[in-house]
Parts: sequence; C-alpha cells; structure tokens
Amino acid sequence: MALNLQTPIDYLKGVGPSRADFLRKELGIHTYQDLMNLFPNRYIDRTQYYKTNQLQQNNADVQVIGKIVSFTEVAQKHGKRLVATFQDDVGTMELVWFRGQKWIKDNLKLNKPYVAFGKANWFGGKFSMPHPELELLEEHEKNLRSAMQPVYPSTEKLSNKGITNKVISNMLQQLFIESNGRFKETLSAPILNELKLISKSEALFNVHFPKSQELLAKAQFRLKFEELFYIQLQLIIKNRIHKSKIKGFPFEKIDNYFNTFYNNYLPFDLTNAQKRVLKEIRADLGSNAQMNRLLQGDVGSGKTIVAFMSMLMALDNGFQACLMAPTEILATQHFNGLLELCKPLNISIKTLTGSSKTSERKIIHKTLENGELQIIIGTHALLEDKVKFHNLGLAIIDEQHRFGVEQRSKLWRKNTNPPHILVMTATPIPRTLAMSVYGDLDISVIDELPSGRKPIKTVHRYDKNRLNVFKFIRDEISKGRQIYVVYPLIQESEALDYKDLMDGYESISRDFPMPEYQISIVHGKMKPADKDFEMQRFIKGETQIMVATTVIEVGVNVPNASVMIIESAERFGLSQLHQLRGRVGRGAEQSYCILMTGHKLSNDSKTRLETMVRTSDGFEIAEVDLRLRGPGDLMGTQQSGVLNLKIADIVKDKNILQQARYYAKNLINTDPTLAKPENDVILNTYKEVTKFKNIWNYIS
Repeated sequence: MALNLQTPIDYLKGVGPSRADFLRKELGIHTYQDLMNLFPNRYIDRTQYYKTNQLQQNNADVQVIGKIVSFTEVAQKHGKRLVATFQDDVGTMELVWFRGQKWIKDNLKLNKPYVAFGKANWFGGKFSMPHPELELLEEHEKNLRSAMQPVYPSTEKLSNKGITNKVISNMLQQLFIESNGRFKETLSAPILNELKLISKSEALFNVHFPKSQELLAKAQFRLKFEELFYIQLQLIIKNRIHKSKIKGFPFEKIDNYFNTFYNNYLPFDLTNAQKRVLKEIRADLGSNAQMNRLLQGDVGSGKTIVAFMSMLMALDNGFQACLMAPTEILATQHFNGLLELCKPLNISIKTLTGSSKTSERKIIHKTLENGELQIIIGTHALLEDKVKFHNLGLAIIDEQHRFGVEQRSKLWRKNTNPPHILVMTATPIPRTLAMSVYGDLDISVIDELPSGRKPIKTVHRYDKNRLNVFKFIRDEISKGRQIYVVYPLIQESEALDYKDLMDGYESISRDFPMPEYQISIVHGKMKPADKDFEMQRFIKGETQIMVATTVIEVGVNVPNASVMIIESAERFGLSQLHQLRGRVGRGAEQSYCILMTGHKLSNDSKTRLETMVRTSDGFEIAEVDLRLRGPGDLMGTQQSGVLNLKIADIVKDKNILQQARYYAKNLINTDPTLAKPENDVILNTYKEVTKFKNIWNYIS
C-alpha cells in the first residue's frame, strides 16, 4: 500500500507530539508531505576528510577522523567550558562545548574512532572546533548518508529544543524508509523525455541525499521546473476560463468620438508603441470576452492618452467609463488633463474623491445612474455602495498594486456584466515577475518615449557637495526653471522624517531667501486643501522650489520643473527613485536628477545608486530591484502569496520559468482540457494543486 503523504507528521517514527508541535509552529510542517517538501537551502560537501595538520584558517566546515583521548573542564567568566583533546595519527586539536557538558561526558567514549564535523577555529596557537557534530566512525560508514550533506532551514527555537539539522535529516531518512523511496510521478512522459528529466522519486531522493554534485543539479532542475510549470498552468487555465466564461460587452464600432478626436484634437503624434497598444486594446474590446489587460509604460510614456482613447471607444458604443487612481492628487491631475481633452468633444466628465462636497456627490450619483455623466475619475470613493452606474463599459485602474483584489472586484459588481478592465502601471514589472504574478492578464507595453524628450541626466552627490548643488539650483532658477527637493517618508519613523523635512526646508529657506525666491512645502500631515493650495502655486509657477515628502511620487506633472533633488537617496527603493525621477523631463528642456547621500552606504545602496546613474530603462531597473529585494517585497503582501515558492527562485531561475511557461502554454494549446491519456498524470496533479491551493501540498 502506498504511503499517504497527508498523514500528520506526529505519526512519523522519531517525531512524536512535542516535536510535531514545534515543526508545525516553526516551519509550517503539518504532514509527511510538508516534510518531504522542506528543501535544503545549502549543502556541505562531506567527501573530504582532513588530517589535523591539513586544517586551514579559513572558517570552513571540515570533518576529521580521530579519537577523544581526554576531557578537561576550564573555568571561565560565566560557568565552565568542556574541552576534549582529539587526536589522529599526525597531531591533535581541541573540541569545545559551552553547554550540555554532562550529557557529552556521559555519552562520548574515550579512545573510539569518531568523525568530528564543524568549523575549525584557530585560537591561541591551535585549532579548536566548538560544538562539533560527532558520529562513531562505524555508524558514519553505514548510514544512508550521502557525501553532499543538506543544510535545512531552521530557527533558534528548534535548535534549543534539540531539533538539529541532523535530526531533520534523520526524519527524512525515516520517511524514505517508510515510503520505500517511491513517489507518484507528476509530469507526463512526453515532457520527461523531451527535457530529459529524472523521475519524481529520483529527484526527491537526490535533493535530500545527493550522491554527487551532478545528481543534485538534475534533481533541483526537475523540482524547480515542476513547481513553476504548475504555477504557469494555473495562470494560463485561469485566463482561458476567464475569456470563455466572462462575457464582456462587444464594442462593435469605432465612431464619432474616437475618429473626431483622432483626426482633429490629438495633441501630438502617437508613437508606434502607443499605436500597437491601442490595436491590442481594440481587438480585446471587439471580442465577446471581457478585456483583462495590464498596460505597462514608463513614467511619461503616454499611457494616459491611450487610456482616454480607450474610453472614447466605450462612449462610441453607448457605455460609460471610469478611471480609478490611488491618491486624490493623482485623481485630480488625471481629471484636469482629461477635462481639456473632453471639452471640444462635449463629453461630460466629473471627479469624485473623499473630499468631494455632499452637494456635488448627489449630482454625480444621480447623473451616473441615469447615464448623463459619461466619464468619472476618482479614488476609492468610486467603490462606495452609493455609486451606481447606468452602464459601465470600461474601468481603468491606475497603479493597480495599490489596490487589493477585493477592491477591484467591487468595481466589477457595479454592473450585471463586468466592465472591461484596463490596469495601468508606471512601475515596470520584470518579465519574470509579470509572467508569474500577472500571468492571467494579457500584457501590453509602451516601450518608447514621445519624440522630443531628452533623457534625464542623473548624478550621485555626497552631502559635502551641497554648496555646489545649491549653486546649480540658482543657475537653473535664473533660467526660469523649477526645482523639486524630496525627502524620504518611512512610516515607522514619521517624527524623524518630519524633522528631516523641516530641517531641510529651513536650510533651503536660508540659502534661497524671500522675496527673491518662493518655496512651496507639501507633506502628509497637511490638510488636503492646504496641500492642494501649495501644489497649485507650484504648478502655476508662483513658487520656484517644491520641498516635499514622497507624496509627489506619482502623477504630478509640471513641464517647467527640470531638477529633481532626492535627499537621503539611499533610503529609497529603486522603483521609488525611478518614479521620482520621472517627475522631471516632461518639457523640452534638459532635466536633471541629483541623488544626495551621506558617505556611509551599504552595498545594496551603492548598487541602487549606480543603477540609477547608469540607466533610465525602467525594465532594467526593475530587474535589478527584483534581484535586490526578492519577489515578495516587490509585489506587496496582497500579491506575494502567489509566489510562495519552495525550491524555485524567480530571479535566479528565470530561464526555467520561461521554459515552464512555454511547455504549459504548448500543452493547453494542443490539449485544452487535458483529455489525452498521456496527460492523465498532469490532469490529476493539477486537480490536487487547485484543491490544496498551494502547489507543494500535493506534488508528490
């Protein structure tokens, strides 16, 4: 009878209730399955045995064969330490214990051959090994122990309870004995053959007890491919089901609004990238399925005009459109920009945010419901139950990573048929991440900037260069330009941030005195009306310098602002630095971004600053960001759950990810319902996967 891998871990020989409890709490191991999928995070090569005279002062883990010839206790400041003299045929070294001495003296045998394993430290003219792993040579030789020793994830609590790496390895050994090392295959024969993959059973054995470096590499590749393959399969199937089940409104015609705007009022020529994206959107809207598209485009690449022209397609077919933005500042800005475009076309457009007056709200609610209002721009306020549409055909969501899934689905429920969805982001998402997190959305990319834009010059300056930077600001202001000075905003240290901002404001006020210079200040503690007043002064050119926290990160558009100074730039993430830089360079003049930092910089900070100075390609920046921060941080909590990966690494294994997506797509194209006999094994595994919601709960 096959072993049931859903058996609670308590039943495994050598575990028992108290250990099981710790495994559950500390490592999330509830079943045999979970233990099997606790993959080592590194390996120690135990093929080498050293003599005491071959040891090096390099802090590496080594193993030495010898005998304990004596024990002594040495008094020290707190308590005593136990020291054993360990001898082989060429010399001696010391083994040292700071705790557990009684057990060690009672259990270790003098003058018997042992294998001692641990870090050899050079101290006081000789080598010593603190808290070594010791095993009788005869036990060592007969154990199911490979040369490559796995090191498992652990926690301090586990170590304190004596659940060491060796104990976990023994549990796995027991699990392999109980299962005879046989596990259900989860990939089809054609895939196994084509990619020359080893079997599931072989892979699991060699990932826990690798016989050689080569077998370990094969095992890891097989398991990583499998993990990524099933993630991709889920996303591709989800997308297919979405398209077949969720009917959209077919927008059958391109009519007056779109054509009149395109022929008479388009403010500039569209780039080829914008034209390509509009074609992709047009094709989606014309089909019978609901559009579910992600539009990526760097800051300033012209996403808004594409969004507006998509709205015109909805209006041409008698539908309403809405645009939802994460902040009032951004919503107001979208509204002001679109209002200008709507005027000549006689389109009714309004904005709804948290600070809209009650009297305005009533009119908006009424005209939305009776269909008089054609376009609404707003914040979360659009999600309120009172907001009802006459017939919402297109919902555009800006900077979608700031909205949770729950919030987005509220928009869908505003209609009997869900509207078409276009999600926009100026945060370039690396391809690998887009394939994994947004694999169920269709993706469009605007990858060229409008003509006439000059690349922004980015430099890194230390605090000691501040006087030169101030001189440069004066020169730019004398040419009629405006300047941003941005301070970090990190919630945990709000008081500190506020102090930094105020100190900065005072020092700038001293160097740029009134009435010759006017300065605006904007931060999170201000009332929305005051913020808006200061913003407007800057936008109208009444102030030359805007001192702000990161509230201006998204969406503020002042073509005359040509310099962005980012204070304490080392405290910002890469994507934030890139977003802030995108606030300048909106006019035809040469723009600059100056990254100010202190002298003490971590390696990651140096990498971020060098990347910013070297490139302005948002996708390249996003790849570096992903490498530095990892996928969980990049996506924010509401999306990182998708990537609860056990063995694959989305950054390091991106080639395997691309292969996995290719095979998953191919499979669904040739056998959409997985009905072919050869795909039985994949169908069964897929059912298990979706049942447990976590890929590794079933894969075995």
